[in-house]
Amino acid sequence: MKTKVTEMFGSMVFDDSVMRERLPKDTYRELQKTIQDGRPLNIKIANAVANAMKDWAVERGATHYTHWFQPMTGVTAEKHDSFISPDGHGKVMMEFGGKELIKGEPDASSFPSGGLRATFEARGYTAWDPTSYAFIKNHVLCIPTAFCSYSGHALDKKTPLLRSMQAINRQAMRILKLFGNEDVGSVKTTVGSEQEYFLVDKAYYRERKDLIYAGRTLFGAPTPKGQEMEDHYFGTIKSRVQAFMDELNTELWKLGVAAKTEHNEVAPAQYEIAPVFSTTNIATDHNQLTMELIQRIAKKHDLVALLHEKPFAGINGSGKHNNWSISTDTGVNLLEPGDTPYENAQFLLFLCAVIKAVDEHQDLLRLSVATAGNDHRLGANEAPPAIISIFLGDELTEILKAIEEERAYSGKEKELMKVGAHVLPKFPKDATDRNRTSPFAFTGNKFEFRMPGSSASISGANIVLNTVVADELRQFADVLEIAPDLPSAVHALIKDTIHGHHRIIFNGNGYDDAWIEEAKKRGLLNLRTTPDALPYFIREENIRLFESHGVFDAEEMHSRYEIMMEEYVKTLHIEAQTMIDMTAKQILPAVSRQIREWSDTLCLKRQVGEQVDTSYEAKAVAMAADLQGAAFASMEKLKEEVASVQQLELEASAAYYRDVILTRMEELRLSCDALETMTSAQHWPFPTYGKLLFGIL
Repeated sequence: MKTKVTEMFGSMVFDDSVMRERLPKDTYRELQKTIQDGRPLNIKIANAVANAMKDWAVERGATHYTHWFQPMTGVTAEKHDSFISPDGHGKVMMEFGGKELIKGEPDASSFPSGGLRATFEARGYTAWDPTSYAFIKNHVLCIPTAFCSYSGHALDKKTPLLRSMQAINRQAMRILKLFGNEDVGSVKTTVGSEQEYFLVDKAYYRERKDLIYAGRTLFGAPTPKGQEMEDHYFGTIKSRVQAFMDELNTELWKLGVAAKTEHNEVAPAQYEIAPVFSTTNIATDHNQLTMELIQRIAKKHDLVALLHEKPFAGINGSGKHNNWSISTDTGVNLLEPGDTPYENAQFLLFLCAVIKAVDEHQDLLRLSVATAGNDHRLGANEAPPAIISIFLGDELTEILKAIEEERAYSGKEKELMKVGAHVLPKFPKDATDRNRTSPFAFTGNKFEFRMPGSSASISGANIVLNTVVADELRQFADVLEIAPDLPSAVHALIKDTIHGHHRIIFNGNGYDDAWIEEAKKRGLLNLRTTPDALPYFIREENIRLFESHGVFDAEEMHSRYEIMMEEYVKTLHIEAQTMIDMTAKQILPAVSRQIREWSDTLCLKRQVGEQVDTSYEAKAVAMAADLQGAAFASMEKLKEEVASVQQLELEASAAYYRDVILTRMEELRLSCDALETMTSAQHWPFPTYGKLLFGIL
């Protein structure tokens, strides 16, 4: 198996080893230099690369190529063109040139643009991103590309991510030069993104309109058993699910995705896959591929994968933990404390840059994960609260406190874990515990940003992280580069940063109500919903921040604000319309059939005689009729409210959906879920939570 995996891994990727083998040495060297320096690609080099890429792809069964890009829809896009070209004699040749490699022209008006493109302004461009390797998927050569408008504005998620990586590289290099790291050529952020998801039986999925249209259950009474026994987490993987996971791993490995970990998650029918760390740009591409393949391969096993953040009420939702760090091209992790972190000034300076960035830009971090789906997830069932804070653990917190108070740190030696049985090995105890309620937790040599939702692209969170940390590093470098005494200046900077921003550090229980009050006293933001968070994106100070680092311009930021706000409104509109449809066409008629059955039985019993007990039927009819009436009234009100909201402007519409329509939807759900508990299985019109969560055999 080892040999097969090692031979299989990356076999569908036009990676560095393939380029080294297939390109002339001069061409290969020139391409690498172009990638490293970020210069435009010479057309002669592009032609050579394109020809080699085409030959390699055709040998592996590819017939088409596509510029694979990531528009603001949050999913990937591709337009396929075949390699064939008529030879003038009734036959065809297989051709692919440098121009086709470098640039494509998809229609830009049909993707979300937030006003950057009108319908009559259709032209857009895709441009090859040579830092992310081309790959073959479904017999199509996929070329990772950026996507921009005719006017040059970014219409995608990749372009600003690459810009943010350049920004943090520039500022981190300034700091490293001050510390004498002359051998370092570049700095990159790295990410390992854990991906959570649910699997349900395809047959049950097809009977649920809410899952089909909205990706989550809009109705559903709790099952007698949920996740309270805690027996699913890390439990034995069912054979059917294991077969799916095996195929998923195989296809991911072929595409060079280093899928490492797989397991049952906390909730029934919930699972997780996690890769090895990679450069943020590539990690983002790989996560998009992972989500696509999870959904596609699940269907081959008569399963459906749910990537929604909260597909089921009352149990854990699904997140995408973004494990973020900063590394040099020499292999040094700049967030690695070492054995004596209190003596590691370089580490402490980068740590303080992150602390200051998270404190000063809580708004941006919160809005980077803001979606209608994630609003349902945040704040419970192992999802962090909407209040941003940092968990550092006792040792680092104590080190920073000692620096702030200008006192010596009494460092402790590594404690060995003793678990009581002599046959078991002793091992060093970690310096920090894990805090599952923290939005932003230090976990040894990286920060785990636990707020992103399972369906989201990780680009948004990482654009913000890269940019805000780059800004703090720039401020640090501006001070240190003119300091007469570097060690003293570094010490003073670290001390002042800790003193000014220790409010963001919280190692306690993020679910405790007392933390909400404490966070308010500390002046921390509590942006509970997407409409609360998104307006911060277009504040003047935030526009200046992104513009100063060349990540977004003002128009791009306003467009993204509009796109994200529209997505929120459209998501809730679809959910409300789906609830109305399911209630009117499925739930109310089903309850009427149930009431009729009870009523017929009641009449038959009464015909037998007064001595026959009819209390069950009589009470059931009365209760069901009352709930049915309440459901009908809520549905009618919901119809009126959905119709009225269409007249409102975007911001007012989002607030109305949040404050009025979501409340009405919950009211309707309560009545319908209560009806589900009374209605027999033969009458209830779609699969219940019991079948969905425990139906995979």
